[in-house]
Amino acid sequence: MASLKENLKGKIRLEELPRSFDVIGNIAIFNHLPRNIKKQKLIANSLLKLNKNIKTILLKTNKLSGVYRLSKYKFLTGINTKETLHRESNCLFKLDIEKCYFSPRLSNERLRIAKKVKNNELILVMFSGVGVYPIVISKNSKAKFIYAVEINHEAVDYALDNLKLNKINNIKLYQGNVRKILPKLNHKFDRIIMPAPKNAYNYLNLIKNKIKKNTIIHFYDFCNEKDFPEKVINKIKKHFKKIKILDKVKCGNISPYNYRVCIDFKVL
Repeated sequence: MASLKENLKGKIRLEELPRSFDVIGNIAIFNHLPRNIKKQKLIANSLLKLNKNIKTILLKTNKLSGVYRLSKYKFLTGINTKETLHRESNCLFKLDIEKCYFSPRLSNERLRIAKKVKNNELILVMFSGVGVYPIVISKNSKAKFIYAVEINHEAVDYALDNLKLNKINNIKLYQGNVRKILPKLNHKFDRIIMPAPKNAYNYLNLIKNKIKKNTIIHFYDFCNEKDFPEKVINKIKKHFKKIKILDKVKCGNISPYNYRVCIDFKVL
C-alpha cells in the first residue's frame, strides 16, 4: 500500500485511501473506498498500473448474506470478470467470487490443518465450498480419503473442476444439505473439519455418530477477544461433556477485537 500512497500523493487525501485489499487470483478486491466515483476509479487505475499480476479491480458492495454467504461486487477497472484462478499451498482453484464463498485470508489456517493430518486418515470436511480445505489437505498430507459436503451447487461444480485441475483422486464431493448427506455416509472419521463459523455450532449434534476414539474435530466460530476461548469451549461442551482441547487458534480479525477462531478438540 506504500507505493499506492506515493502514486496518489497530492491527488487524494490520505484518509480516503483504503488500508488494504484482498487478492484472489488476479482479482483485487477493496472492501471500502470513497463514495466519489472518480476517486474510486483513480485508486483502482493506480493499483492496476502498479501491480502487473492484477487484471481486475472490484469493490465489495455488501456484507456476506444468504444461505451461501455471498457478496456482491462492483467492477471498477481492468478485465470485467468475477471468475479467476487462485493459487494456494501448491494447489490451483477456479472460482467465481460472486457465486462461491472464498477467503484468501484463511490460507495459513488451511495449511495448518493439512500439516496436522496423519497418514491414512479418513476425513470429513463440512461446508467445503469450491473444495479448498479438501484439496489443500489432499495435496499437503497423506490422507487416505476425504469426504466433502457443500450445499451450493455452483461451488460444487467449481470443486469438481478443481479436482481435475489438481489431479486429485482421493476426494468424494457431495452436493446438498449436510443434515441430509451426513446420515447417509456410513463412516466414522479420524478428523472432522467444520469451517462455517456463523453456524457450525448448529451441526455439532450431527457429528456424534461420526466420531470414534481419538477423532479430532476442528470447530470454527466467531468470538470477541475478551471471551476467547471460554465462550467457544462452553458451546462445544453443551454437546460433548468431556473433551480434550488440543489447540485454540485465532484465524483473523472480522472487526476490531472480534475474530474468526478455531478450537481443535477430541471427545473423551
